[in-house]
Amino acid sequence: MVKIKGHDIGSVVVKGASTRRAVQFQNNIITALRKIGVTENDIDIPLERMAMRKVNASATWWIADHRMHFSHNMQKNYVENMYVLSKIIEIEANRVLSGDIAIADFISEFKEDKDVHQKRQEAREFFDCAHDETDFTIINEKYKLMARELHPDKPTGDTEKFKQLNVAHKILKRELT
Repeated sequence: MVKIKGHDIGSVVVKGASTRRAVQFQNNIITALRKIGVTENDIDIPLERMAMRKVNASATWWIADHRMHFSHNMQKNYVENMYVLSKIIEIEANRVLSGDIAIADFISEFKEDKDVHQKRQEAREFFDCAHDETDFTIINEKYKLMARELHPDKPTGDTEKFKQLNVAHKILKRELT
């Protein structure tokens, strides 16, 4: 069981036909987004050819001139990451359809700034990580060490750097969890 965005998602174990299952999860995402008015041309979900590799799964789509994005990399392989991705998007889209949340709330949940890639790169540089680091446990450990050092209540504290630290952590947490 995984808890993401306040939802408990049961795990799935895929042993065979992983690429086919990844395509099914991709189609589930497209179907869920189409139900709330997103056209298929406005959806981009890259597929990994080797679905059993430990690779990030992501989806990007556009609603009302807003770039929306969600990615997941906490499972042991791409196809299981795709499963979690499809479940979260499906749950949130169904919440819009049922009237539990407004489309504006859905947009604010997944909306990204146009310069998000640059911000992610700057956050990785702030943590002194590789430009392609996707292991959130490494980033989280660096965050904890730096937070102890930079906390304003500590003798080595620096309020501005502590704020930058929290912003960088939040940016990478949203991308990688």
